Amino acid sequence: MSVINRRWVLASRPNGQPALENFRLEEQELPDLGAHEILIHAHYFSVDPGMRSRLSSDSYAAALKEGELIEGAMVGVVQSSNNEKFAAGDLVTGGFGWQEYAISNGRGVAKLNGALFQPPLTVTTAIGILGIPGLTSYFGLLDLGKPQEGNTVLISSAAGPVGATAGQIAKLKGCRAVGIAGSQAKCDYVVKELGFDVCINYKEVDDLQAAIAVHCPDKVDIYFDNVGGEMLDAAILNMNEKGRLIISGAVSEYNKAEPRGIRNTLQFITHRLRMEGLVVYDYFKRFPEAQAEMAGWISTGRLKFTEDISEGIEGAPAAFIGLFEGENHGRRLIKVT
Repeated sequence: MSVINRRWVLASRPNGQPALENFRLEEQELPDLGAHEILIHAHYFSVDPGMRSRLSSDSYAAALKEGELIEGAMVGVVQSSNNEKFAAGDLVTGGFGWQEYAISNGRGVAKLNGALFQPPLTVTTAIGILGIPGLTSYFGLLDLGKPQEGNTVLISSAAGPVGATAGQIAKLKGCRAVGIAGSQAKCDYVVKELGFDVCINYKEVDDLQAAIAVHCPDKVDIYFDNVGGEMLDAAILNMNEKGRLIISGAVSEYNKAEPRGIRNTLQFITHRLRMEGLVVYDYFKRFPEAQAEMAGWISTGRLKFTEDISEGIEGAPAAFIGLFEGENHGRRLIKVT
């Protein structure tokens, strides 16, 4: 019996903020499986702000071409298999994009142990806190930031899936966690629910640099940046000597025709600062060790997470666009079935 797959492709390149007309929902009849291939039925897939840059230009990977599948992480079940490494019913994850089904030769497919996904762990965590967002937080903070007990760690987009996890890991390592977020509700969440020491609502302050100085009286040892732009500039002016800046994302700049350049570069000389970009796939071979440690923290209640799940593949573009308007609260996922 033929399988009809619905999938979102790039209809046109965005000019600034992405719009619904930049995406097109297509139907395709999938071919029969070839040798060593598997058919995966998606249960959930992710919409990620970092994908924005690839809709317009080359990033850490090549830009998407018009008509190509929008990429994202997927968790699903093997529906049928011609591959001896996978059986029907296997729970798997991989980067199979915004679609209901995927055919794969098995490369890049990770088989999940369903027995591990018991409350508070759910299958969605495989593409959430135990997937790319959580791993970004883990390796960014621990490998690049190298936190020491008593350090002050400043995190932008603190209520997002990367920032929220980074702040909690900072607390686990004995640091002071200071968040920056765009609403009082988000600030209350990271302080009252996640254990941050304080959170700055940047929309309610006239001078972010001064606000950071007030809440970081000993200055900032590590800045975990998910936003870029003016927020990065304000952080640079509050760094301690030999401070570390981890550049994980730049959501404020993705939609700009001319992204803001880094200012205040003299601080890198006078304060001997180090700034480093982060692409988490560089740590691929170490993913299992990070996932095991984070799963332990979650099971003991020391690491919490929130997921923002939308129902139905039809709503994927709107959910993606909402990321740039601050609508999401936690990891944004699409529930396919």
